[in-house]
This record gives sequence, structure tokens and C-alpha cells, in this order.
Amino acid sequence: MAEDKVLIFDTTLRDGEQSAGIGLTTQEKLEIARQLERLGVDIIEAGFAASSPGDFEAVQSIMREVRGPVIASLARCVANDIDRAWEAIKDAEHPRIHVFISSSDVQILHQLRSNPEEVLDTAVASVERAKSYCHDVEFSPMDASRTDMDYLYQLVEAVINAGATTINIPDTVGYAMPWEFRERIENIKRNVPNIDRAVLSVHCHNDLGQAVGNSLAAVSTGARQVEGCINGLGERAGNAALEEVIRAIETRKDLYGVSTNINTRQIYRTSRLVSDITGFPVQPNKAVVGANAFRHASGIHQDGLLKERNTFEIMDPQSIGWPSSTFVLGKLSGRAGLRSRLEDLGYKLAQEELNQAFEAFKDLADRKREVTDADLLALMSSQRRTLDIPATYTLEHVQVSSGNHEIPTATVTLTDPDGQSITEAATGTGPVDAVYKAINRIVQVPNKLTEFRVDAVTEGIDAIGDVTIRIEQDGQTFVGRGANTDIMVASAEAYMNALNRLLAMGVSKGADVPTTH
Repeated sequence: MAEDKVLIFDTTLRDGEQSAGIGLTTQEKLEIARQLERLGVDIIEAGFAASSPGDFEAVQSIMREVRGPVIASLARCVANDIDRAWEAIKDAEHPRIHVFISSSDVQILHQLRSNPEEVLDTAVASVERAKSYCHDVEFSPMDASRTDMDYLYQLVEAVINAGATTINIPDTVGYAMPWEFRERIENIKRNVPNIDRAVLSVHCHNDLGQAVGNSLAAVSTGARQVEGCINGLGERAGNAALEEVIRAIETRKDLYGVSTNINTRQIYRTSRLVSDITGFPVQPNKAVVGANAFRHASGIHQDGLLKERNTFEIMDPQSIGWPSSTFVLGKLSGRAGLRSRLEDLGYKLAQEELNQAFEAFKDLADRKREVTDADLLALMSSQRRTLDIPATYTLEHVQVSSGNHEIPTATVTLTDPDGQSITEAATGTGPVDAVYKAINRIVQVPNKLTEFRVDAVTEGIDAIGDVTIRIEQDGQTFVGRGANTDIMVASAEAYMNALNRLLAMGVSKGADVPTTH
């Protein structure tokens, strides 16, 4: 008998991008989608094609380049949304249209200004319209965890008869507790006579911290698709963290009796890539992928671990692709050593890319005695940021003077779009403020700095400083990242990365369509 599989539906590029402060370019979405394909997710929700021209373009680009997983586009139960979704995914190897509509009394009355009968009719008509385009149709009754059960049974049965092949039960506002969510799934299976004609899915939000627990409770009673985001991104408090759901299923096969199609050794790299691109850090004590997930401070724990790993570790770090710190490189290391270690970390570089990475590596190795895996990951992230965003302006030189009895002063040299070097100086309330004011005198792009954060990539006085900033213009946010052993240089790199992103993208996008489910 074949092993029972749980399908993994990743909505990082749709619901994850709805996290306040995230705005992804098409190229960034493509990079994440390619990594999700390597991870082995079954379905990628590439976006909400009708929400904006940018989202439509991104969904189309992903559909063209990512051919293994099912590619889904979200659509409201609105004819134009469904038409645009199909237009965006029609040439996908495995296309899916995902339609949704509110089903709870509070949302039907106050959000839709409608009634349950009209909602049911609209849902059926929308599924039929989607089915006329595409065999694979998913339906979500939004706010299902607060929907009257008898009405939910009626709605689900009707849309399955209309052609829905997946029924997704969302805990849209993160309201349910695991035991009641499990009971709700059991009741749907028991009271919807045609439920066996569709895959039963769940999509749980984390407002009360129960998203993963609710998802696993649903799996335990027969749900065979779980929706979520890498690192638990998403609206408000986020969605179920897929890395946690996956590792729980794979670690406790004795309990769940199911498995996934996921290549778990790609989990850590996927988490790191999503964090790097979105600018949302992973908290150190985060389950599975946090910096402390496999670190042991207690003497009792350390003693047990030395005697037998599974005394205090229920997962092998290598099973999620956790980078080893035992292999370090230094300034005497060559290209072959660097290539070998980068390949171990999942990077396969062309010769030109290797040459660029090697130059950056040698520069780093001159400033650090040892270059660890964490340093290499930071270096590759920095290389990716340089290649992804066209450098309208290039940072050439930063010099800062500051102290407790001095006025912070910065001198900055940039290369402009015509290749001319421009130097400006400025004072500020602190050294970073002075650097940014000097840059502003050259670039002259109005913006507001809304976030500035510095993290140490590794331990020690020579650690790489990873700077993340967010700037805002006309209500649109742009994320910038920079990494360097010199914090002032990293800060300047992060600001230039954000400014170049702003200049490359502009601020004109189609009107957003509010979504959640």
C-alpha cells in the first residue's frame, strides 16, 4: 500500500507577501519560487493575478519558469478575477484556479453586505466559471472556523457538485483551538456526502499562536493538504509555518502515519532565502530554523548530547540542511575549496559567478581570520542583492568621523548613472544619520526611513554586521540589506540597495485588492 501523502501548498508569494512591510519584485518572487521547487512543495500559490499588473506579471513569470509544482492563482468569486487568474496561469504545466468567498455571518453581513443564499449562488457560479477554464479548482469558504456548520456543509457540497477538486477550510482570523478545529474537520467529513470527491485542505492563521497546531490536528483526522508560508509569514500574526508542519509530520510518522514530498534538506536554505529577500528576520528561538534550534547551553544537555545525540535532539540538524560550522575557510583557501563548500550549502555557480564570489570572499577573508558557513551564506546573500537590483547608483567610498565629543560627519562617494563619481559630505545626529544625509544629497529621492536593524551574522568581534532597513515613498515600502564587517559600510550598502530598488521599481502599481482568507 502506498504511503499516505500530505500535499504542501505554499502561499509565501501570495499570503506571505501580504505581511505588512513586504513588497517583492518579480525577480525576487521567481527566485523564491525556484527554491520552493527545489524544496519539493506540491502547490505554489504564485499570487493574486487580478490584484495588480505587477502581480499578474509575477504569476505569469513563475508559471513559465517553474514547471514541476502546481501553479495556482487566487481569485475572488468575481468573474474578472477568475478570468485574469486563468489568463495568468493557462500555460502552466499544472494550473490551478483558487477561488474564495466569505462564509461566516459576520463577514457576509458586514463585509459583503449580502446574505447566505446569494453567497452560495455566487460560489457555485464562480466554481463553474473556473472549471470551464481549468480542471483543478480549489474553493475556500473564508472564515470557515466561524461559519455556521449546517451552512458550511451545504456550501461545500454545492461547490463540489459544481466542480471543485480541493476544498480548503481556512481559520482566517486564527480563532480556532486545535481540538475544535479537528472536530470541525471531522464533522465536514461526516456530513458532506460528496466530500470524498475532493482533497480536504486547511489554511490556518496564527493570531492566537495555534496555526501549526490546528493544521496538524486537521492532518490527524484526514486533511491531506496543508497551506502555509515559509517562516510563518502572512497577514497579521502570519500563517502556519510550513517548516514546522513538515518537520512535525516527518518526525512523528508514528503518530500521523503520513509523509510529504518535501526534500527536507532544503528547509534551512529556503527559510534563509525568504528571510533575506523579505527582510523579516527569523527569531533565534524559532522552531526548526531559528539560530538556537540546535544550540545547547545547559551543561546537562551538553553532557547528554555528547553521550548520545537523541538524548536532547529529536531531529538531526543535517536533515533540514543546517549548515555545519566545522569546515572553515581562510585567506589561503582557493577557488576549489570555496566552490566545494558553496556546493555543500546548495549553491551551484557558473564560472563568472564563482569568480565574483571569490573576490568578495578574499576581501572578507582579509578582514576575518576564519570564514564560517554563516559568513558564506551572508556573502552569497549580498552577491544576490547586487545582481538582482540594477545599480542606478553605486557606492564607492564611505568615511565616517564620530565620537562622544565630536559632531558625526560622513563623506560618501557614489557613481551616478552616467558613470561619474560624485562626493558629498554631511553631519548628522549619529554616524548612520550622517551617511544617509550625504547619500541623500547625491541621489535626491524623497523617502522616509521607517526601520533600521543591525544583526550579527556570527559571534566574535570580527562578526559580519547584517543591516536591514525599510524606506517608504508614497505609501510603498522598499527593503534594503547590506552586510560587512564595518557596520557603517553595511549601513550605506543597505541604504543604497533600498534606493536602487526604489529607482528600479518606481512606486506605480495597480490598485491592491484586499485579501486574506
